Formats: sequence, structure tokens, C-alpha cells
Amino acid sequence: MTDADIGFLSAFELALRYRDGSLSPVEVIDAVLRHIARQEPGLNAMARMTGDVARAGAVAAEAAFRSGTARRLEGVPVTIKDLQQTKGILTEMGSRMFEGHVPEVDAPCVTRLREAGCIMLGKTTAPEFGWKGVSQSPLTGITHNPWGHGLSAGGSSSGAGAGAAAGYGPLHQGGDGAGSVRIPAHMCGVFGMKATHGRVPNWPMSNNDLATHIGPITRTVTDGALMLEAMAGPHPWDYTSLEAPAMDYASVLACDMKGKRIAYSPDLGHARVDPEVAALVAKSLDAFREMGAIVEQVTPPWGPVGPGLFDFFWPVVFSGRLRFLPEWEDRLDPAFVAMIKTTVDIKVSTFMAMREQRFAYCQSIHTFFEDWDFLLTPSASTPAFPADLLQPAHWPQHPWDGLSWAQFSYPFNWAGNPASSVPCGFTQAGLPVGLQIAGRRFDDLGVLQASYAFEQARPWAAIRPPVV
Repeated sequence: MTDADIGFLSAFELALRYRDGSLSPVEVIDAVLRHIARQEPGLNAMARMTGDVARAGAVAAEAAFRSGTARRLEGVPVTIKDLQQTKGILTEMGSRMFEGHVPEVDAPCVTRLREAGCIMLGKTTAPEFGWKGVSQSPLTGITHNPWGHGLSAGGSSSGAGAGAAAGYGPLHQGGDGAGSVRIPAHMCGVFGMKATHGRVPNWPMSNNDLATHIGPITRTVTDGALMLEAMAGPHPWDYTSLEAPAMDYASVLACDMKGKRIAYSPDLGHARVDPEVAALVAKSLDAFREMGAIVEQVTPPWGPVGPGLFDFFWPVVFSGRLRFLPEWEDRLDPAFVAMIKTTVDIKVSTFMAMREQRFAYCQSIHTFFEDWDFLLTPSASTPAFPADLLQPAHWPQHPWDGLSWAQFSYPFNWAGNPASSVPCGFTQAGLPVGLQIAGRRFDDLGVLQASYAFEQARPWAAIRPPVV
């Protein structure tokens, strides 16, 4: 078995091999670190490696297996997004503003992954403060898509998506404030999910008005379920975290889709979608029909309301950085600076009026789901495009809008619904496309089950990108 073969093993399979003795944590960690070293810096998915920490963790994991105290994910490699706090390890948020920043504590999701037995390989790249959906930042440069050098790996969980696709181990932590887990999953041909808001505690609390979620990026749905279980559950540092304890999602993934009511919207009533993406997503509906689900095309009444709200709120989310411009403007992402400058003259009364509209928008989403088990859409409107662009060259251009081609994801951040992206095919150029599966609030298991059912019907995990 080559280093790459080991890097592509699922967490589920690694756990089995550790227990039957056919692989050891030290073997696996060393192999994956060598595999990453061969791919980096060409892929540039890693902001930094923590090899010494990983090797020490592997030795401890072997001791746990010998003593019979191994935990569920003992010895399984994981990467952490560079927007998440990691104790004693650089966390720079893709920005020169935080260059050299070393936190004193771990974020709760990092602590829980460690407590489940995971071994951190390093920190993955992200655009500055996670503000855009493409894979480049002033600090770390371009992160390349494993399916095409120079193409975007998506954002803001850029390195997590690229690393998952390239076999940098099985588990990759992502954050999703407007699609930042699902967009990289779409562009890199892997599974990504944000659960119901509060399912995974988020700390430090984001200014994103309760729209930021933590989620897994993996190559299989089972691995995503295992990772979600490890991170989920209430935490006192996040007052919005849900009281419900984590559940064993992976053991109950198999579910009959017969009779499930599934809505399908190709454009949410407003979004422009590239023809190849639209065709692949439409074709994926056959899998659910074959399983006996009831699939109907709809135009959600709330869909066309979203873009105007998003264009207002997304700059506002980051407007707190305005106070740093006198010192930092020439060292920040120019498009980021242009975006937050648009908020200078916004009045509090305007913000509150728009917030009322957004709450009504979210309520209409929840009302919509009273009639449907799931809503299927494209995960994004285009496949991967050059990573140095904010929009594809053939797309309407804008000085700072980095998500005009990704209008399908943010509604479920605001409404707090669970939503995943599952690979559903490849364009003629060989670039992956994702299908988004959104569900009712709190039905994280349902979204995982629908994702798993589609994975079983249209498997993808064995397909490796050309970079490997």
C-alpha cells in the first residue's frame, strides 16, 4: 500500500485496520505526512504542518490500542481550518493582521476532535477572515484545486476541501458562514455538511449574526457522520449551542427514501447556473426517483428575496474591520477593503429594518419545509474557475462580490437548516459538481441519510483527482 493509498483510506476503514492490526497509527501518520509533503507546496492546502505533534499523537494512540483504551477515532488524522483557534499553534486567519498569532486555548470543536482520538496534521488554508468563496489570501497565496492546477478549490474552507480531495487523510474541519463548507466540497468533489445551527458549538462567537456553522469535509458520508458526532453537543462557551447530546449518526445512515417528499429547484427562482452544472444536478434526481422518492420541481417563494438581503448583510458582517484600515489597508485583500467600505454610511435604523426582513425570510424557509422533507439544488452555479478571480471570466463582474455564483448556500446559514453537498458528476473538462441537499431544522440525521442514500446509488469516493 502506497502513502497515497493510506492517505485516501476513510476514517471508518482506518478504525477497522487499527483494531485488526493490519495498520498502526504510526504507520498511517508517517505515510500521510510523506504524501502531503510530496503534494505541497504545489497544492498549497496547508497553512502549516504540525508533524511533530502528529507523530507524538500516533505513538500515544498505539499505546492506547495496546492498553485497550482506544477511543472511537483513535489515531485518525484530521486537519483544522486556520480560522479555528488551536492552543500553542499559529492561527493566522489568512491575514497579515494575525500573522504570528498563537492562541492560548483550543476552539471547542478542536478539543472534541482530540478527545475522540483524532491526530491533528496541521492547519488548512483559508481566504482572509473567510470572507470569500475562492481559494486565495494575501498571507498564503493561492490554494489549487486538485482537479486542476490554478483553479479555485472554493472557500472559505479552501485547504480543507483540497486536502480532502487529495488524500490528506480522511477528516477535515471546515467552517460555513455562507457556504464555506459546501462550496469547497462542490468544487473539489467531496462531501461537506453544515448541521443545524448550534449542533456544533462555535467559539469565538462570530459577528455573522448566528449564521456561522462548523462542519466536516470528508470523502465519504460515513466519515462526515463520524466527524459530526465527535464535534457535536452543547458547550458553555457557545450560548447558541443545542442542548441535545451528540448521537451515533454513522450507525443509522441506511434509510429507505421511498415516499420521501423532495423538492427540487434548479435556480431558487433567481440564480444564474452554468448549463453543465444544471444538467448534472437535474440528472442526479433520477437516483432519488429510483429509490421511490417523490421529486417535484418548485420555485420557492422566498428564493428571489435572498440576493438583495445578502448584498446588504455580507459586507456588514465584516464592517468591524473598518477601524483597522488606517494601519492595515495596504496589507489586506483589496476586494475585502472595497467591500467593507460600502458600509460606512449605513444607519442603525436601516440595519434593523433589514434585519426584520431577514427574519421574515428565514420564517418563510421554515414554512416551506413544512411540506417537504428535503430541497435539492446545485451546490453552486459554476464548477471551479481560476483561483485569482472573484468571479468566473464569463460571469457578470463585480469589484468585491465573491459569491454571486454561489447563491444557493447562504439561505440555510441564516435559517439554520442542515445542508450538505454531495458530488453528483463531472463536467466535460473533468471538474466536479455538487448537489446540495437541505433539510428541516434539526433533521441533521435526515440530511445525512439522504446524502448516504445518494452516495450508495452514485458512488464517488474511489475517484481520485489527477494531482495525485
